[in-house]
Amino acid sequence: MKAELDRRTSLTFGDLTREHRRGRPDRPAVVDGDIRFTYRQLDERSNRLATAMLGHGLGHGDRIAWLGQNSFRVLELLVAAAKLGAVFCPVNWRSSEAELRFVLDDLDPAIVLWQDLELGDTARAAKESAGAAGVATGALWLQHDADSGDDSYESFLAGGADEDPDRPVAGDDPLLAMYTAAFGGTANAALLSHTALIVQNLVVGRMQDITDETVFLNSGPLFHIATFMSTNATLHHGGCNVFVRRTDPAEMCAVIEAERCTHAVIMGPTLDAMIEHNRTAAHDLTSLWPTGDPNDNRSSIVTPDTAPWRHRPGGYGQTEVVGLTTFLGPGSPTEGRAGRPSPAVAVRIVDANGADVESGETGEIVVRGLTVMSGYWRRDDLNDERGATGWHRTNDLGRRETDGSITFIGPRVAMIKSAAENIYPAEVEACLVAHPAVRAACVIGVPDPKWTQRVKAVVVLDAGAVTTAEELIEHCRSRMASYKKPSEIVFVDSLPRTAVGFVDRDAVDEQFGGGGYPGTK
Repeated sequence: MKAELDRRTSLTFGDLTREHRRGRPDRPAVVDGDIRFTYRQLDERSNRLATAMLGHGLGHGDRIAWLGQNSFRVLELLVAAAKLGAVFCPVNWRSSEAELRFVLDDLDPAIVLWQDLELGDTARAAKESAGAAGVATGALWLQHDADSGDDSYESFLAGGADEDPDRPVAGDDPLLAMYTAAFGGTANAALLSHTALIVQNLVVGRMQDITDETVFLNSGPLFHIATFMSTNATLHHGGCNVFVRRTDPAEMCAVIEAERCTHAVIMGPTLDAMIEHNRTAAHDLTSLWPTGDPNDNRSSIVTPDTAPWRHRPGGYGQTEVVGLTTFLGPGSPTEGRAGRPSPAVAVRIVDANGADVESGETGEIVVRGLTVMSGYWRRDDLNDERGATGWHRTNDLGRRETDGSITFIGPRVAMIKSAAENIYPAEVEACLVAHPAVRAACVIGVPDPKWTQRVKAVVVLDAGAVTTAEELIEHCRSRMASYKKPSEIVFVDSLPRTAVGFVDRDAVDEQFGGGGYPGTK
């Protein structure tokens, strides 16, 4: 904690409900089934949680783990953590026992809030195995969906007092920890500060036209930033967050009608299932889709007609920058498929040495600004690597277009070295997938005695589609430098996938002869 903190110029996440309690005391804050709390009640409950945690010895920097599905308690825990200067982490509830045990070991939480419904067996097994290994044995485990009992969430909360803890908390203190994909083989928790969240709330509020009349449907998992950034923005602007425990098309249709939801984050397959369900259920969905037809807005982020994202949704981002850091929607149309940077950040496209590349050239996206994470929890070496230049290295590839806008190419994966040229598989894959016959592609480097490596593409075609290797190679040659095009294409029915759904590049390499990448033997 900085001794020189001047609280007159500070705004933290806990201040949001403090202000709403004064300015919007009786406005609805959360709805979760039969539970309805106003902002006065939400702030009171967050105080009770915070003071109960203080009584248990929690304080600044301690971690709070949520192992549960969507619930209004996620918000009141986040606010309670904010008031203490603690860190709140929503854990992926789909994790295996081993994955949960890893998180418990890595995060070392002081309190674990867990859910018995659907998750109980895995949670108990992870707790027992962690305890047997000497991991997180000092953590207090509280069941959030228990009706009563000393180890229940509500009993713990009732032991606190409606007295604001009023602890000194700085804007750059971390508040939210979110585990990212294991891009290096190990998952890492990105630490997002009060300031990063607050600034992103304002940006997202503008993009989605969020006000105190917004009713946001929390149906996507809150261990992903995609939904959580809209949740936080709704709270910040004094709107109402409505929760369903998990994605359920029938329940979502009923809740949209009952609560008159105005905003949502809904993935394509779920939207298709909702449309099919509502053919016979005939729920009134006009609060979310004014025409009553969800096909009128196929974006995963559903907003009112007045929102900049309504007609040009999308952008580029990652958990480490609180979701999106470039946006389509506001201002004039752009050449770049990811739009232009948020007003809270600066973005560059750089080469391997950190120098800017020319417009039209592919390089790594690097970001600096108010929404960039504070670093990864307990990952000093990785933090040094990702922030050594004074910019956050995203490990993603992009391109600056001639109008200055940004196109996201794809994740930066193993680089292919062909003679003196560097080739990024993600760029070639994006070109291949742009062909109307191609559903998916994985590009690998194959050892070559003359060129070091040559480019090979493993391609899945759309059902019923017909094309040839020669046609796809020409498709690439006409759209990128010739040295980047595949020299060989193999057609397969499907690509091997990891447990979380990503293409298993190691398996593709092994099956189709990949290898010889720079930095490897």
